[in-house]
Amino acid sequence: MAYLLLKIMINSLSIGIAVKVINGITFTGEWWKIIIVGAIFGLVNSFIKPVAKLFTFPFIILTLGLFTLVINALMLGLTAYLSDSLNLGFHISGFWPAFKGALLVSIVSTVLNCLAGLSIPPREER
Repeated sequence: MAYLLLKIMINSLSIGIAVKVINGITFTGEWWKIIIVGAIFGLVNSFIKPVAKLFTFPFIILTLGLFTLVINALMLGLTAYLSDSLNLGFHISGFWPAFKGALLVSIVSTVLNCLAGLSIPPREER
């Protein structure tokens, strides 16, 4: 449970940094709503991203993996769409802010995961 909460907080912090740095990504909600946005982003990445990667596998191979950056941008855009429909205040105005934001979110969350020791998923207790 602590692992899940830490992942949600890392996602929220990464998205918050993208809001501050990238023009075209805005957040106008209360502070606790960014935590819900981080949880939505985690759910989108857990359930929808693998399906998208499966269907776009030929493009991923053809572009030597660079198409995954487009998939990451689409997942962040989907998160913005879902949070807009839930009135959470997270909005992205176009593909290029989503692309830059997804790149920044990936970098920041990778660094934070390594600092928190989450680069390797926890093993189940026996």
